[in-house]
Amino acid sequence: MDYKELEKIKKKYIGEVNFRKNIAGANVEYKYDIMVCGGTGCRSCKSKVVQEKLEETIKAKGLEKDIKVHGVGCFGLCVNGPIVLIYPQDALYEKVSADDCEEIITELAQGKLVERLLHHEDGQSVEKRDDLKFCKKQRYIARNNSAFMSLENILGDYIALDGYSALYKVLTTMSQEDVIKCITDSGLRGRGGAGFLTGQKWEFTRIVDAPQKYVICNADEGDPGAFMDRSIIEGNPHAIIEAMAICGYAIGASRGVVYIRAEYPLAGERLTNAIAEAEKLGILGDNIFGTKFSFHLSIKYGAGAFVCGEETALMRSIEGNRGEPTLKPPYPATKGLYGCPTVINNVETLANVAQIINNGAEWFSAIGTENSKGTKVFALTGKINNSGLIELPMGTTIREIIYDIGGGIPNGKKFKAVQMGGPSGGCIPAEHLDTPIDYKNLNDLGSMMGSGGMIVVDEDTCMVDLAKFFLQFTRDESCGKCTPCRIGNKRILEILTKITEGKATMEDLDKLEELCEYVKSNSLCGLGQTSPNPVLSTLRYFRDEYVEHIVEHKCRAGVCKKLTKYTITDKCMGCSACSRQCPVGAITGEIKQKFNINQDKCIKCGKCFATCRFGAITKE
Repeated sequence: MDYKELEKIKKKYIGEVNFRKNIAGANVEYKYDIMVCGGTGCRSCKSKVVQEKLEETIKAKGLEKDIKVHGVGCFGLCVNGPIVLIYPQDALYEKVSADDCEEIITELAQGKLVERLLHHEDGQSVEKRDDLKFCKKQRYIARNNSAFMSLENILGDYIALDGYSALYKVLTTMSQEDVIKCITDSGLRGRGGAGFLTGQKWEFTRIVDAPQKYVICNADEGDPGAFMDRSIIEGNPHAIIEAMAICGYAIGASRGVVYIRAEYPLAGERLTNAIAEAEKLGILGDNIFGTKFSFHLSIKYGAGAFVCGEETALMRSIEGNRGEPTLKPPYPATKGLYGCPTVINNVETLANVAQIINNGAEWFSAIGTENSKGTKVFALTGKINNSGLIELPMGTTIREIIYDIGGGIPNGKKFKAVQMGGPSGGCIPAEHLDTPIDYKNLNDLGSMMGSGGMIVVDEDTCMVDLAKFFLQFTRDESCGKCTPCRIGNKRILEILTKITEGKATMEDLDKLEELCEYVKSNSLCGLGQTSPNPVLSTLRYFRDEYVEHIVEHKCRAGVCKKLTKYTITDKCMGCSACSRQCPVGAITGEIKQKFNINQDKCIKCGKCFATCRFGAITKE
């Protein structure tokens, strides 16, 4: 494989890619490209059926020469899937079903769009994807070009979009030191956790003299509600392959491993196919681009243990051992996988590498803030209208994310907080909505960037119950190796349970805070050290809710069942609807007379409250 062959492939497919990007001079023989989202989210909504129905309809109408259909990676607006893009109009259809395909093709044959399928904002349809409020403030680097590459021809389209040109540039014109300097000067920080400088991590490994070194891509992504890395691999696996090869050259490694959770079958399948394509073309393997550099890549599937996101536990898992963290030092840079120097980066970090090499360190460092360069991909979920994947320049405020991009809170509810950084992060309340997002600001607020999970909660959320939810998760995911995490998180959860059941005292609140600080300071790895963050952050900003639970035996959100009481008032018309809906027979009475709830039998399911049409049942 030489660069001339790469140029031939680029020339072959550049026209189709430029046509989708609406670049002048794109010479193609057809009129329209239909790109159907093939990400896991849309696939779960039967987007594959939509794609097949579109292809069938085009064939039946004899329009094969005019209209092409392709699968493509995630567009981001996952809540409205299946998503379909129409090029060159750049129109976005949402919630498309197989029943819509006939109309889509019929209208498109006449150069028209189906207005009812377009995204609507403020009562108006939006014809161009870039005009959506969801898209306007986004900037794509890690997820760049994902909307333009056909899944059926992903290698050709990736090369047409300058794919593997960065690897060629590195191998033929740059030294190891040059590559690492470029990454260091860009200010790229790890996107999977604490945000360590990527260039420094590479340099620490490069300077170690060893016959064998490794590059590991951490695609484990265990945070609840997070699916950034999965999406990147599903839509653009070659970006990860190219970046790992570049890293391998920079540190002197000839082997790489992608550690991906088995719950990501679609991502694993596409990555496996991409590796095979790269090997067949000679981009992976021995003497890449005719140089002395060789790089081989394999995949290791993990069983879905959250603790294996921690780098030492991850390496133990790859080696076939139980996924448990080990003490540091030694660090992976000196003694990692199989005892060899190792660099571990997560998917999103690697997705930035090739573009930094191609565009230069100054280009990347000009984006973002002084301490946090570039963009960040977030999984925006929870009580938010526009749920999905977003990529924004560092420094974007939380308010912009929630209201401009996310479209605000559903059903007119008030924003209460956002949990950032997954179970390892913390809750940020409404008073800090105007905080620009970067590593320092989030740490100062008691949260963290983490891998990029953002779970929005509204006024109907109990913050004590939310902290309890995350503690249950970390308790269950603890490997059990160290006592502070294994026992400490169990005791924290016990106290939180007492609080939500109205059995705690103010002394328990003091014990809770003390125990959280102990677990944070004494746990072996990042899982235990960050596990108390949801509790500490909610205590910091929502302490009054903890006190209410303890002193007044009250849950203002009505979430904690043990503290919730349903009462039938004098407004009762005696219709018996509530009694008929009660699953345990706790409601009794006579027709046209006031009914009553037996509090000893009531299981607090809320069916009576939801059933009553007269507002006769109160929830306290």
